[in-house]
Amino acid sequence: MNIQIHQHNETAIAEVTSDQILVHTPSDGLQLMVDLYYQGYGEMILHEQNITPDFFDLKTGIAGEILQKFTTYRVRLAIVGDFGRYESKSLRDFIFESNKGRQVNFVSSVEEAVGRLAS
Repeated sequence: MNIQIHQHNETAIAEVTSDQILVHTPSDGLQLMVDLYYQGYGEMILHEQNITPDFFDLKTGIAGEILQKFTTYRVRLAIVGDFGRYESKSLRDFIFESNKGRQVNFVSSVEEAVGRLAS
């Protein structure tokens, strides 16, 4: 796992990258969030390929559990990926609604993620 820091004005954003899945369970998501939070990062970028595919099947409840923890602890999150390939209407609706807010966003590029998290 690597952490790249994006500095935008006064905001330091941690981008987590890896060649493997880092978040398999809600506990993994919480641990990653806590580790970065205690290093001083309140904004975080994760990549779709570093999250279990089960996250994107809303029936599993994994997405809800993980994102609730980010919301509870007020750590802003942007997930970067190609979400157009998912056929689930409920997932598309979930992404649409999430992107209306500031807490959790699903975006197509790191640049867009930094822009969202820095505002």
